[in-house]
Amino acid sequence: MSEVKEMPIVEVGAEDLPVHCPNPRMEAWSAHPRVFIDVTHGEAACPYCGTRYRLKAGVVLKGHH
Repeated sequence: MSEVKEMPIVEVGAEDLPVHCPNPRMEAWSAHPRVFIDVTHGEAACPYCGTRYRLKAGVVLKGHH
């Protein structure tokens, strides 16, 4: 049986919005079509590569409930 690899978590702040994947820190070879990630509920994963994006602790998004 192969092990399921846990994808990395990228913590983001309000200054990183809008969040998209691939993100600027990813290597060019791992690129896939750009998708925007909705982190307004705390955490979301990229549908292509599974990288998880999470709001940093204490981040408050103005205009979002």
